[in-house]
Amino acid sequence: MWMVEPDFDRTGNRAMSIIHIDSILRGAHLMGVSGTQFIPHHLTFSDTLDAFRSFYVNKYIDHHSHEIAF
Repeated sequence: MWMVEPDFDRTGNRAMSIIHIDSILRGAHLMGVSGTQFIPHHLTFSDTLDAFRSFYVNKYIDHHSHEIAF
């Protein structure tokens, strides 16, 4: 699996921009990298992008992903 992490600008804020919905090719299955720390029980799916510093991308979750990933 690939490991990805968010981009940050010079001030330390996350680099964000608005993209058109028709430019999204396919969704990604992200799994947070927790390392040696425990994942809190109160963590919800809407907070996971802020809770983890890096993510694993599961390229095998979709049987058509090999067409665009390689």
